Amino acid sequence: MKVAVFSAKDYDCDFLTAANASDGSRQELSFFETRLDHTTAALAKGAQAVCPFVNDSLQRHSLEALSHLGTRLVALRCAGFNNVDLVAAADLGIAVCRVPAYSPSAVAEHAVALILALNRKTHRAFARVREGNFALEGLLGFDLQGRTVGLIGTGRIGLVVARIMNGFGCKVIGLDPIERNEFRWLGGQYTDFAELLSDADIISLHCPLNPQTHHLINAAAVDRMKPGAMLINTSRGAVIDTKAVIYGLKCGKIGYLGLDVYEEEGDLFFEDLSSQVIQDDVFARLLTFPNALITGHQGFFTQEAMQAIAETTIGNINAFETVGMPLYPICLHANQGSGSYAPRPS
Repeated sequence: MKVAVFSAKDYDCDFLTAANASDGSRQELSFFETRLDHTTAALAKGAQAVCPFVNDSLQRHSLEALSHLGTRLVALRCAGFNNVDLVAAADLGIAVCRVPAYSPSAVAEHAVALILALNRKTHRAFARVREGNFALEGLLGFDLQGRTVGLIGTGRIGLVVARIMNGFGCKVIGLDPIERNEFRWLGGQYTDFAELLSDADIISLHCPLNPQTHHLINAAAVDRMKPGAMLINTSRGAVIDTKAVIYGLKCGKIGYLGLDVYEEEGDLFFEDLSSQVIQDDVFARLLTFPNALITGHQGFFTQEAMQAIAETTIGNINAFETVGMPLYPICLHANQGSGSYAPRPS
């Protein structure tokens, strides 16, 4: 089967090619660095499958163009699928699949890395020391032991974060439409949205992006937070309202901000823009805060995760070719979410 791989970097080529060879697969992989949308869909001519990434756009116009070219499968090499119009895919008879889990530890450990760096200001200390400045003013942190960590989302990644933070001696509270015994076994306690916001010293987001979680962290949520709270987002950018978070930073409600995702990251992340002027004024404003630490969607980026992503992606394509169904299909109504993260009725 011919497969057009979009948003392909050198590391994507390496891992997918290796997975294709080790699996005994004979998929014909073509790699395109450009992102997939309705203007670039023509590159997939002759390919029965396309393999997009998180910032590729598979809305109706894109899917219609792909359908006309003979595409029958969209094999996402990521877990999230908010960038795919599932209704349009179903209408056009295009199957959609994803990589539901690759390395929960990769994203979870990156979230904890952001927590540690923000708290102890290691990123600022590193820059100081390189300039010969060994002063400690402005670098004061706090002990994690005894602090309350609130996890919004206690799935695979959230559970790993809970285990790590429990190891630091933190009290861990959580919110999820599906309450898991594993979270309780780790010492976690479930609570509601309002209490989590007001009680947590550190809030870490690990929920999917769907209509229920879009801008879950808005101005009202920021107002409910404990003054000086730390907010970490390694899930999807649009789970938070960035302008509301900037307001929180300015007024002191948010004392620390760690982001690995951004709601308008499609025009920024995964590219080298160091010689250009960033045109996104909201993102540029975020960069001015000394208590904000932003990474470019690298939480997933470990050797183990990349290998798992590639192997599952090739497995999805092989299964579709042989039996007409990928290993991990996405159902039509998946984007509706499995429940609400909103406050429980009082």
